[in-house]
Order: sequence, then C-alpha cells, then structure tokens
Amino acid sequence: MSEYLSGHVCLGEDLTSVVILDQTLLPNEVKYLTLRTPEEMFEAIRLLRVRGAPAIGICAGYCLAALAEQRKALPPDQFRAQLHQLSQYLNSSRPTAVNLSWALTRLGRLAHSMPHADPPAIADALVEEAIAIHKEDIAMCRAISEYGLTLIKEGDGVLTHCNAGPLATSQYGTALGPLLLGTERGMKFRVFADETRPLLQGARLTSYELDKAGVDVTLICDNMASMVMKNGWVNACFVGCDRVAANGDAANKIGTSGVAILARHYGVPFYVLGPTSTIDLNCPTGEEIQIELRDPEEIRSKFYLQPMAPAGVKCYNPAFDVTDHALISGIVTEKGICRPPYAQSLAALFR
Repeated sequence: MSEYLSGHVCLGEDLTSVVILDQTLLPNEVKYLTLRTPEEMFEAIRLLRVRGAPAIGICAGYCLAALAEQRKALPPDQFRAQLHQLSQYLNSSRPTAVNLSWALTRLGRLAHSMPHADPPAIADALVEEAIAIHKEDIAMCRAISEYGLTLIKEGDGVLTHCNAGPLATSQYGTALGPLLLGTERGMKFRVFADETRPLLQGARLTSYELDKAGVDVTLICDNMASMVMKNGWVNACFVGCDRVAANGDAANKIGTSGVAILARHYGVPFYVLGPTSTIDLNCPTGEEIQIELRDPEEIRSKFYLQPMAPAGVKCYNPAFDVTDHALISGIVTEKGICRPPYAQSLAALFR
C-alpha cells in the first residue's frame, strides 16, 4: 500500500486522514496539508487546494474512505447513514468535474453491495477501492500519454490551456502527458502555455511542471494564443477536460472554447485528453453540464497588490466553458483516440 501513500494526493498513514499538496501556493511555496474533517476536505476541493478532474476524484475517494475509517466503531445503521450524508456533502463542493461524483458513487455502490458487512469491513473495503482508483489513474494517464504522443512529432509546437499535468492527475497527466513522456524518450517540443486567467493555473502550475521536466515552455497571456497560431508556431492544441458529454461536447477551464475556435480558424488540430471516467454518457450534450460560478474577487483583486477594478463593478466568473464537439479533432482516452461522430465513438468505449 505504501506505493500509493505518496505524491500530491494520498491517504494518510493512519488511514483516517488525507494528505494533499496545496496547489494554491505553487510555485512559490511547497506545502502539504493534512485533511481530517469533512469541512477541511470540502474546503480543499472547493478552494482548489486540490484540483484537476482526475485528482479531485482520487482525493474524493480517499476522503470518503478516511471518514469511514474514523466512524467504523459506529452502529451499522448509523455508519451507513453518515457515509451517505458525507458523500453528498463532498459531492456538493464542485459541480462541474464529473470525476468527483464518479469516485464517490463508486465507493457508495461498493458499500451498498455489502449489506451484511460490519462497519470495519466496509471501511477497509473503501480504503482498498480508493487505492484502486488511484492506481487505475496512474495506468490510464500512461496510456493516454502513449496515444497522445502518436499525434505529434519531434520539434512540434503545442499550445495548452490551464493545467492537465501530474498535479491534476496522478502521474504524467492528460494533456501534458504526451509531452512529458516524449521528453523522457529524448524528444523535443516547443510548448506554449496559456496563463489561464483568472487563477493562473497555466502560469503557476503548467509552466512549473514543464520547466521542471526540462520541456521548452513559453508562457503567454490568454489573448496571445491567436498570435502564436497565426505565426505558424503551433502544430496542435492539447487540453484536458472536466466532463465530456455523450455527443463529445467537452467542459474544461474557462477560455478553452476560445482556443478551439482559434485553432479551427488557423487549421490547427485541437485535441481533448482525459480518462473514460470523465466521459458522462448520461449527459446528452454540453447544454446539460452545470457550470460552476466563482467569487468575483478572483477577477477583481486576486494576485494583485491592490484591486485592479472598481469595488462595485459587476463580474462574471464562470470556472469552465464548453467546447462544441464540432471543434474537436479527437478525444484521447486510455482506450484509444475517439474521432467524430462522437456519439458513436464514445459510446463504443463502454461496450
């Protein structure tokens, strides 16, 4: 088990806590937090101390397992009732990333499948299942990286938006996975990382991860993406995803759909990379994806020494947007690369 009790999201050694790297402090400070209470766990997900759809799923699984371990001395009925309530509470922390509900539902179904088991046995099973989710994500990210690497060649320029590297997953990442895997094999790429306003995940996290790995990365403001594409410096766009609808519409960090529109205009292939756990066949189109709205102060004042807008000015701050499936050249999963029509190719992954 110790193999999975390390990294930026892991189960505490006592099995009753979760340890995470606080991503809100990167790249200036590396600090690990130990989460023990439901409120601490909710806050860590809500405030993006842990972020990235797969990493949120891993964290949610560990959180519910740790809370179950804390409560395994309760009477069976009370244990099951609290487990259900805690799962609902954690699931309400962020509405858009499907991996959150996917992981919690997976653990809930496991508990439900053990109607005659006592709380200690259920808690132990949930711990093993949470570890399995983590282990599976490592394998999925490696496979996604292998498939994604077939889409680019030595010397290519790749533009990415937000952060979909190891910090957002377990290892390698999704959108950054092919670049990191290729670099390990001696390949050279030129990466353009959108800073990704307003929370700067591209500046703080993507440029940090790529620079640390020895990848040639150039940080650009979001509104510079058109220029680098027009200059012919971009051969492909790689982005992650927080939820993919059955028709191929993909929700990702705000600004992603604008990148896709630019890519279509300049003839640059636009790829979405993510595990099958991010695909929601129960969601027909992107119209049904709930988009999280966040604090206006993230736009007005965050990261500034003083506010950069009048205190009373209205702000619209959606955390995500939805890229229409018609703009997506391919959706890269651990099972292969899906091509249009996505209603058929995505459904085929689950047969």
